[in-house]
Amino acid sequence: MKDPTITNKILKWYDLNKRSLPWRKKVSQEKKEYYTLISEFMLQQTQVATVIPYFQRFIKSIPNIEKLSKFNDEKLIKLWEGLGYYSRVRNLKKTAQIVVKDFDKRLPQSFIDLKSLPGIGDYTASAISAIAFNKPLIPLDGNIERVLKRLLYLKKQNQIKKENLQKYKKVFGISVNRSSDYAQALMELGALICKPVNPLCKQCPILKKCESFKNQDFELVKIKKKDKQTFYKLNVYKKNDQYLLIKNDKFKFLKNFDIFPMEELISPKNFNKDLNFKISNMNMNIKIEYKNKFNLDGRVHWIDPKKLQKYTLPTFTKKIVKFLENQK
Repeated sequence: MKDPTITNKILKWYDLNKRSLPWRKKVSQEKKEYYTLISEFMLQQTQVATVIPYFQRFIKSIPNIEKLSKFNDEKLIKLWEGLGYYSRVRNLKKTAQIVVKDFDKRLPQSFIDLKSLPGIGDYTASAISAIAFNKPLIPLDGNIERVLKRLLYLKKQNQIKKENLQKYKKVFGISVNRSSDYAQALMELGALICKPVNPLCKQCPILKKCESFKNQDFELVKIKKKDKQTFYKLNVYKKNDQYLLIKNDKFKFLKNFDIFPMEELISPKNFNKDLNFKISNMNMNIKIEYKNKFNLDGRVHWIDPKKLQKYTLPTFTKKIVKFLENQK
C-alpha cells in the first residue's frame, strides 16, 4: 500500500511551496519543542491565519515553558482572548507546570508521557512527536484527513471512521530522515492545495495517484453527527447603563468565566430564540429576558459596554453585549 513516490513528491512540493510560519523558524531544539507545543494547542479547532498574531504575541510575553508555568492566570487568559475554547489555555499552563516539575523543563519524547499531559490526546501527541522530535508519525488533522479521503476516494461512513483512517494513512508512507517536514508537508498540502472547496488539483504533486481526480468527484463525506439542541433563558439586569455578569460555576461551557445569568430550559414549548450560538457539538438557542431585580448568589459585577476591551471576557459574552447594545 505504501508508495515512496508519494512521499518524495510531497516533500519536494513542500520544499518549494511551504509557508513561512512563526513556529517553523529555525531555532534551538528546546525552543522548537516549546513553539510546537504552543502552536499545536492554538491550532486545535482554529485556522492558521487566526493563530499567527496570537502565537507571536504569546511567545513575546511568555518565551519559555518555565515562565508559562508561573504566568498570571488573568494575563494568560487575556493573551488567549478571542481564540475561544479556553480549556486549551488552562490545560496548556497545567502541562507547563508538570513539564517543569517532572520532566526537567523539557517536553517528554515518550508518546505515552506526552499523552499523560493535560490537553494532549492522540492527535496532539502525534503532532508533537513528529514535528518537534522527528518521529515517523503522521498526525491525522483535518487537512491530512481531507487529502487521504480524496486520494483513496473514501466515500462510505465506515471508511471515514477515525480508526479506519488511521489504517488507510499508511498509503502516505514515512520519511525516516525528514519526519518533521513530512508531517508538516501533508498538513500544508491539505491547507493550500486540497482545500475543502475548489481544490487546486493542477498544482497537486500527487495528482496522478488521486482517485477523486480520476472520478472528477471532490465532494467530502463527513461522519454524520447530530448537534445537541439546547435552550437557555438569559437574564439581563441593567443599571446606570451597565450590565450585570456572574462567574460561571454552573455550566460546563466557559467554566469560571464571566457570563450573563442563564438557566437551561428542557424541551420548552413555543420557544422564540433571540440568539443562537454553536459551541462544540452544542447548538445553543437563547431567549433574552430583561429583569429589574436580581437575587443572585456568588460573585457578581457590573460592566460598562463602552469599555468592553478593558475586561477579560469570552467572545460569547462580548457578542451578547454587542447584540443588546444594538437593540437600543
